[in-house]
Amino acid sequence: MPVPDNQRVDPAVSSGNGRRVTPPERRLGRRILSSPVFQAVAARVLHGVLWFIYKTNRPVASSEDLATIAKSDGPLIIALWHGQQSLVQFTRPENEKVASLVSRSVDAEINARVILLAGNEVVRGSGGREREAASRKGGAQALIALRNALRRGRHVVMIADISKGAPRQAGEGVVRLAKVSGRPIVPLALATSRYHVVEKAWDKMTINLPFGRRCLRIGAPIHVGPDAGPDELEAARQKVTAELNRVTAAAYEAAEAGR
Repeated sequence: MPVPDNQRVDPAVSSGNGRRVTPPERRLGRRILSSPVFQAVAARVLHGVLWFIYKTNRPVASSEDLATIAKSDGPLIIALWHGQQSLVQFTRPENEKVASLVSRSVDAEINARVILLAGNEVVRGSGGREREAASRKGGAQALIALRNALRRGRHVVMIADISKGAPRQAGEGVVRLAKVSGRPIVPLALATSRYHVVEKAWDKMTINLPFGRRCLRIGAPIHVGPDAGPDELEAARQKVTAELNRVTAAAYEAAEAGR
């Protein structure tokens, strides 16, 4: 006999005290995901898959070279959009080091390991949020670590928009880093002609697919003065947003057109 809706029991809520509890299978899944052995194996597999995808997408004629601007304007703060960063780790200039900002969450551990396998450095924290929120998520420490990496001659890769915030809107962190470091922000996008968009994801994450074409587009360097006030920081933030949207659209257009 069907159970009336008002008598159904939510499996994630205990019947004793009404408190929400995690089902055993979900707890097991979390333990597996947080296992160092699983993370190490998954990172190696994912790194190999991403490298294969990158190499089987041939660059179009108009694809740009990060090494050129790195030589003239480096070290650089390379700004990307969420959901568009999977293959960017393979574009770093030869014999140069890159430090990437990665969330401190357990979910981001595999991503951090993949970046390390690609020969890059990792800084853990959340750098896109406003100052008060960032301090609670390690953003202040991350900002200092990224500034120090730039001083050591490393390029820095930073996701410009805020996780689960407004997609395709640059946060404050990337322009603050430019202010305290004196280094330019370079908006960058890498697109492939074959891809799948995860429509339900908040950032419309793009999964790049093999056997197509790729295009790298780089925006003009954006400088932020050391004495920049709130108005100048906001203007720089809007410029980063506009340039990232422009180069992202241009990269996809060129990759799909094959030119």
